[in-house]
Amino acid sequence: MENSHSPIEQLRATVRQLWDDLSPAERAVCHYLISTSPEQILFASAQELGGATGTSNATVVRTMQRLGFGGLPGLKRALAAEFTSSVAPDVRLKQRISHVGQDLSGIWERVFDEARERVDHCRRLFDQEAFKKAVELLVNAPGVLVFGAGASDPAARHLALKLGRRGHRARSTSATGFGLADELLALAHGDVLVIFQPGRRLKEITVLIDRAHAVGAGIVLISDELGGEFAERVDAVLAAPHTPTGITAEPLTGIIVGDALLLALDSLDENRSVEHSHQLNALREQLIGPRIR
Repeated sequence: MENSHSPIEQLRATVRQLWDDLSPAERAVCHYLISTSPEQILFASAQELGGATGTSNATVVRTMQRLGFGGLPGLKRALAAEFTSSVAPDVRLKQRISHVGQDLSGIWERVFDEARERVDHCRRLFDQEAFKKAVELLVNAPGVLVFGAGASDPAARHLALKLGRRGHRARSTSATGFGLADELLALAHGDVLVIFQPGRRLKEITVLIDRAHAVGAGIVLISDELGGEFAERVDAVLAAPHTPTGITAEPLTGIIVGDALLLALDSLDENRSVEHSHQLNALREQLIGPRIR
């Protein structure tokens, strides 16, 4: 498929190419996808698409995989790239509100539907070798710097905080521009740099990676769209699909990937995790008194 085509044109070309190999149910999903507006797809859940096509959630997801998108979030991401570049943020917000409507039960379900789709998509993108490499780097690192700018800051702070509670020397930063230089000074040989950055190619990412190479620090990139671009320059890339609609929090999957890393570290160095958990609880009791059991 040529990059000059719009995402929806690329989708139609892929459907034409695969049509003879698709099942009747998959064809029903594809027919709906190529005949409806990108905005309708962008804000639809797998359940809604299944209902609209007379199929099922599983069929919708399987069809997305057959088309090469990995899942519904993959297709939404492709459509959202053009949508967000051509439609102003306030207009996108109005369209999102209009599509969701005022049904409170429906709003509740929609948020959980998108969260589930993103988490399921993240699970399917699991790379065992990359995950193993990331854990190996972190378990013996003398220090960890976690970077997350903007909406990725909560994921970065979450990982750094939990690493500290397990006895790892970790700190997070969301600094950009001039202020990031101070944070990079302390990065040392053998340390690990963890970068949370879903899609936008910030200049800071290149500077962070260059600095890590210069001092001999390991690099773990947790991203959606930047994995391929930086794969040759980092030690491990872990996929964390971002939200194509803005309905769920941007750092949702990044936090979950961080939790997986933390649990893996617990399993490899149980004594350190347990001992520092004991120390943390002892300090808390000194500060606020013992817990009532």
